[in-house]
Amino acid sequence: MTVALHYEQHGDPSAPPVLLLGSLGSDLSMWEPQIAALSPLAHVVAVDHRGHGKSPVADGPYAMDDLGGDVVAVLDALGLDSVHVVGLSLGGAVGQWLAARHPARVRTLTLLCTSAAFLPAEPWRDRAATVRAEGVASIAESIVGRWFTPELAGRDRALITRHVAMVSATSAEGYAGCCEALATWDGRADLDRIVAPTLVVAGAQDPATPPEVMRQLADGIAGAAFHVVGPGAHLANVEQAGRITALVREHITRATPAGAQRTAAFEQGMRVRRSVLGDTHVDRAMAAATEITAPFQDFITRTAWGDIWARPGLDHHTRRLLTLAILTAVGNEHELDMHIRAALRAGINPDELVEVFLHTAVYAGVPNSNRAFALTKDAVADGEAPSHVQPGPADD
Repeated sequence: MTVALHYEQHGDPSAPPVLLLGSLGSDLSMWEPQIAALSPLAHVVAVDHRGHGKSPVADGPYAMDDLGGDVVAVLDALGLDSVHVVGLSLGGAVGQWLAARHPARVRTLTLLCTSAAFLPAEPWRDRAATVRAEGVASIAESIVGRWFTPELAGRDRALITRHVAMVSATSAEGYAGCCEALATWDGRADLDRIVAPTLVVAGAQDPATPPEVMRQLADGIAGAAFHVVGPGAHLANVEQAGRITALVREHITRATPAGAQRTAAFEQGMRVRRSVLGDTHVDRAMAAATEITAPFQDFITRTAWGDIWARPGLDHHTRRLLTLAILTAVGNEHELDMHIRAALRAGINPDELVEVFLHTAVYAGVPNSNRAFALTKDAVADGEAPSHVQPGPADD
């Protein structure tokens, strides 16, 4: 019987779907680096295994058919016919099960720090007995000690503390049941059945699934690409977040048709563009497009708005102020006027614009900043912002 797993969705539901399946003892927060980076270009679904995070606990023991069946039920509930699967450790085993048993549901497969069989079986049964008797907290520190390299653990104690708390919060029965699923699972005979384009990534210092084990996994899947990242232990997606995410993004993008990529980028860009500039401006620009200018509208929507403005590194408020400073510095009066008015309509206080233009005057020249003051004064006078707050005088 399947369990109704807890999951979170991020990004655009119409974009290519990416399913994130985590490690034994984790919850979906282990994927925070990938969620932040992939959401602008994908529909990200992060899942808690049964008995983990906020998912319900069922009596064990579990089998891989149970864990895989839970995930298929999530895909069915969300109406997702096929997804890009990214799994780490236990999640990688579930990913292999999905790709072998339900090949039509898996567009691509990314296997991180996992194995086709977690042998020998007896230590998993012993661990299950331990956590049932003493709780998961009794082993949490030793588990997390294998997740990160000693160098990272030594310089980021907060990271270790956070992950020890995450493991400790896992239910004893959920953890034990998943240990028993790993003890009874051997996917080596099914590797030949995996047809999804597959990426296999090992952590160079991973004591649980070292590179030589993952090389064997990659060799068993036709056409699989193999990478080793370091320094990195078992939770390489955290320790090498940038490298892992770049590999995943490249793998997914390569398998996504160019037309679908362009469509998703345009739709993402249009949402961001409307949120920054307003529907009236965007509707006017799109309505005025001609056969000559339409390619530019497509280009700017996909690149400036669907890529740069959609990046998670800076919020839109900060990007607005940067844009105003740059446009002032280069003297691009038409774009500057448009962005001043959009900023005021979005509720930015004119006093902030004053600070931007004063700063720009010092570093990029008084005449351009003076013109920016004049444009802001006109925009406020036109009712783009409350009239009781006025920017400083400008010498027209």
